[in-house]
Amino acid sequence: MATAQHYLWAGGHFILLISALRYFLAIVTLKAVSSWWYKVSFTGALISYVIVCQKSLGLPQPNAAWFKRALVDENVQYFLLAMFWWSSKPVATALLPYTIFSLFHALTFARTTIIPHILPSGPPTAAGGAPQAHPVAKKLQVWVKSNYDTAMKAVAYTELLIMARIFLGAITFQNSLLSPIFYAHFLRQRYYQSAFTRDAIAFVDKRIEGYVRKEGAPPIAVQIWDKVKAVLGRWAGSTLIPQQPAPAAGGARRN
Repeated sequence: MATAQHYLWAGGHFILLISALRYFLAIVTLKAVSSWWYKVSFTGALISYVIVCQKSLGLPQPNAAWFKRALVDENVQYFLLAMFWWSSKPVATALLPYTIFSLFHALTFARTTIIPHILPSGPPTAAGGAPQAHPVAKKLQVWVKSNYDTAMKAVAYTELLIMARIFLGAITFQNSLLSPIFYAHFLRQRYYQSAFTRDAIAFVDKRIEGYVRKEGAPPIAVQIWDKVKAVLGRWAGSTLIPQQPAPAAGGARRN
C-alpha cells in the first residue's frame, strides 16, 4: 500500500511534469513565459529527490563515510543539480532530463497506484490467484519497458547538449561562469556511473574526430581537439571509480 511519503514523492514528479510542460509549451509557441514555472518545476524535483535520498541514505550523518556515500549516489547528484538549477538563471534545456524522468515515474505511479483504484481489475488467470491488471495498466507497463532505454539515451545526449549550451552561455555572459564548471563535474560522475552517458560521449567523440581529421580539414582543428581531449582525459580519468548501480529507488536513472 502506498504511504503518504510515496504520494508526496509522486506529487513532486507530477508537479515537475505539469509545470515543465507548461513552460516548454510557451517556448515552443513563442509566447512569454514566467520563470515561475521553471522554479516550480525544479521545486517538484527537489521534493521527489529529497525523499528518494532520505530513503536511500537515511538522515544525514556527521561523518565522512556518510558523505562519501552521498557524493557518489546518483539521486544525490541529481538533487544537488536540481538545487543549482533552481537557484540559477533559467536554462530551458536543463529541465528536459528531469521531465523525461518524471514522465516515466508518473506513468508507473499511475499504473501501480492510481489505475487499480479507478479501473476494475480483470479476473485471475488461475483459481485463487491475483486479479489481472486492467488493460490500460498493461499497456502503460509495456510502453514504459519498451521505451526506457530510448529515453535514457535521449537523456544522455541532452545532458551533453546542456553542457554545450551553458559553455557557450558562459562565454556570451548568458549564464554564470560557475555553471559549466559545476555541470562538468556532474557529467564526470555520469560518465563513470552511466553506460548511456559513456555511449553518448563516445558517439560525439567519433563524430568530431571524423570532422577534424578528414581530408581538407584545417590543421588547427586537429591541434585544438587533441589538446582539448588531453585536458579532459587528465581531468576526468583520475580519482573516480565506477559505482555499481544502486537498487531502484525512483529518483534519477531508475526511471
